[in-house]
Amino acid sequence: MTRVQVIGAHSADFVWRAGGAVAKAVALGGEAEVIALSYGERGESGELWKQDGQTVEDVKRIRHAEAEAAARHLGASFGCLDFGDYPLQIDAERLLAIADRIRAFAPEVLITHTGVDHFNPDHPVAFAAVDRARSLAAGAGVSSAFATIKPPQLFLFEPHQPELCEFTPGVHVDITSVWDQKLAAMAEMRAQRYLQSYYAQRGEQRGNHARRASGNEEVRYAESFQRVLPQVVEQL
Repeated sequence: MTRVQVIGAHSADFVWRAGGAVAKAVALGGEAEVIALSYGERGESGELWKQDGQTVEDVKRIRHAEAEAAARHLGASFGCLDFGDYPLQIDAERLLAIADRIRAFAPEVLITHTGVDHFNPDHPVAFAAVDRARSLAAGAGVSSAFATIKPPQLFLFEPHQPELCEFTPGVHVDITSVWDQKLAAMAEMRAQRYLQSYYAQRGEQRGNHARRASGNEEVRYAESFQRVLPQVVEQL
C-alpha cells in the first residue's frame, strides 16, 4: 500500500498535474492526501471574481468546496493551510506547519511543484518550502532530537510550460484506468474551467509518450513526473 501526499501552492494544482497518479494509487489499495498551501483566491480564481459583490472569504469557500469534491473523485482527502497567494510567503512558523503535515501523514511518495516556474510566482516558493519541510520531517534520514519519519520519495509534477521550467520527465504514470475519475475531478474546478481542456490534451500527449517508452499499446493517458532523489534498488 502506497501513501501519497501532494502539496500544491493552490487548491486546484493537484487536480491538473497529479490527479491521475493520486487516483491510481488509491485504486491499487493506497491512501492519498492533498494539501494546498493556499486557495489561489487572489490569482487563480478569475471566473469567480467576475461575479458582482464577490468577496475573498466567499471565493475561499467556493474553492474549498471545489477541491474537496475533486479529491473525493480521486479517493483522497483534502486540506488547506490557507497561507494566502500572489504572493505565497513562507516563514519559519509556516515551514514547520508544512513539516508537521508531512510528518503526520508519513507519505512514501511526496509530490509538489518544480523549483523553476517563470509564469507563476507561487510555485517555486511552494517547491522550496516542501523540499525543506520534507527534510525537516525526515531528519535528513538520520537520528534526530525530534520525531522523524522515513524519508519519502520526492517527485515534481509537470508545470504548465515544462520546456521553460527545467522539467525533464523521468517517470510516466499510466492513468488510463482512472482517466474518467480525473476528468470528473477536473470538472469540479469551475473557477479555472479553461484548464480542463488543456490538461485533457496533456494527458493524451503523455499517454503517447508512455506508449512509445514502454511499448505497451494499452496506455492511452498518462501523467509525467520528475524524480528528485535517487531510487534505491536491489538490481537494475
